[in-house]
Order: sequence, then C-alpha cells, then structure tokens
Amino acid sequence: MSELPSEREQALEARLVELEMRVSFQEHALAELSDALAAASMQGSRNADVLRVLLEDLGKVRNAL
Repeated sequence: MSELPSEREQALEARLVELEMRVSFQEHALAELSDALAAASMQGSRNADVLRVLLEDLGKVRNAL
C-alpha cells in the first residue's frame, strides 16, 4: 500500500524544486557574466593596442614637425 506524501513532504519537495531552479538561474547568470567579462577584457586589450599604435604615430608626427 503506497502512502501519499504528507503536506510537510510536499512543502519540502516544492522548496527543493524552487531552490534547484534558483541555482540553475544563478549558474546561467554567472556563465553570462563570465562571458561578458571575457569579452570586455579582450576589448580592453584591443583598445590598449590601438592606443599604443596611436601614441607611436603621434610621436612620429611630433618628430616630423
């Protein structure tokens, strides 16, 4: 004979499902933030390279003047 889950067990199961959903959402958000941080870091490196080239060119222009 199978017993039906008690109200307490049902409440605990619902809470567990809710917590699992929250963890899943947070893991997804963390992955997105990690990707965004990596992209921002790469963009920062590219910007630094461009700035370095521009400063070198500016120095050449100054010397030419």
